[in-house]
Amino acid sequence: MWCIEQEEVEHLDSNGVQKLLPEYQISLKSVEQLYGSADADDKKVIAGMVSDCKYVIEWLSSGRRPGNTRGIERRAGYEREILLEPVRMQNFTARFNAVPSEGLTEDQRFQLEYVLGLLSRREKECYMLAKGEGFSHVAIADMLQISAGSVSEYIQRAQKKVSSVTDEFMSLI
Repeated sequence: MWCIEQEEVEHLDSNGVQKLLPEYQISLKSVEQLYGSADADDKKVIAGMVSDCKYVIEWLSSGRRPGNTRGIERRAGYEREILLEPVRMQNFTARFNAVPSEGLTEDQRFQLEYVLGLLSRREKECYMLAKGEGFSHVAIADMLQISAGSVSEYIQRAQKKVSSVTDEFMSLI
């Protein structure tokens, strides 16, 4: 057993992980022994096997993908929340591009217009380009001739405003 797919790791229960971990540790020891007696060409291949085994062992031991410094539970709110469905936002912004927006009810359109009306001009531009059109912060910065940091700041401010208003709408329902 030299390789395991990411999907397999995600679907394993704790018993499956407990069975796999010792197998990978044994495999790692045997591969490291082979590395010592291998010639130069084989050492490159075996070094990749050692690296792969260590990667899987770390993943199985920690329960997290190796290399991630912060788990999803420790990320900031704006990094893990989707405040509006992207398809809805794209449908709404399509209206401003002279394309009819389909899929939005009048009530949903009214809510979006109300929320976007609370944003400043720059916040609205950045938010609609990022969330509605799917542009990156760097691309938006180039279009608006401002820094990418400013774009991020405008989007964060807009998200706070949108979040507070959507919370108010949800409390009314």
